[in-house]
Amino acid sequence: MNVHSGLPSPLSDPDRLSTVSGDYQYFHYGCDGFSDRGWGCGYRTIQTISSWLQFNRVDQPRPPPSISEIQRALVSMEDKPNHFCGSREWIGTVEASLVLEHFYNVPSRLIHVRGGGSDLETVAVEELRRHFQKHGCPVMMGGDRDNSSKGVLGVCSGKEGSFLLVLDPHYWGPQLGVQELQLEGWVKWREVSTLDRTSFYNLCLPQSGPNKNFQP
Repeated sequence: MNVHSGLPSPLSDPDRLSTVSGDYQYFHYGCDGFSDRGWGCGYRTIQTISSWLQFNRVDQPRPPPSISEIQRALVSMEDKPNHFCGSREWIGTVEASLVLEHFYNVPSRLIHVRGGGSDLETVAVEELRRHFQKHGCPVMMGGDRDNSSKGVLGVCSGKEGSFLLVLDPHYWGPQLGVQELQLEGWVKWREVSTLDRTSFYNLCLPQSGPNKNFQP
């Protein structure tokens, strides 16, 4: 639960800092006994977002869907062919938006960022800040060259640059404590300028309603 808790800000005196508010669970490769190593990162990020919706939207207490349920839902929506069920095909932010609306009746805003790190610095950082202030919900991010799905739990900016609080679903192994996950970098602040500048990025921002916990 809440594996970013206690992680210090990447800047000693940030101008702006906005993070997820409310409880969530960290889903990663194999966390439920299902072997999805090498292809399930998108599904796991969807499950992390779904857990936030479960805990923070009293009208939608449904537990996160399993990988099999996600695949069946995409087939039922005619987004995927029948043989998608039981496959090891990756999914991205577009599929995430369909799944979250299907199971939780929550629409998502999709943002396409060209130019990698440079455009993330000028475009996506402010969009993410507004999202966390208004909704407080985790975000899913993926790209083309940098095609590993990841969760975004916050954004921090200052004179030294901008940082994203990244939750990496690619961990495989026994359950670790929060401090271990932080020390090993499975949840960490990552400077925006270090992202792949040759890759575009897509962001899925669930529109979960006003964030009652935000204090401007």
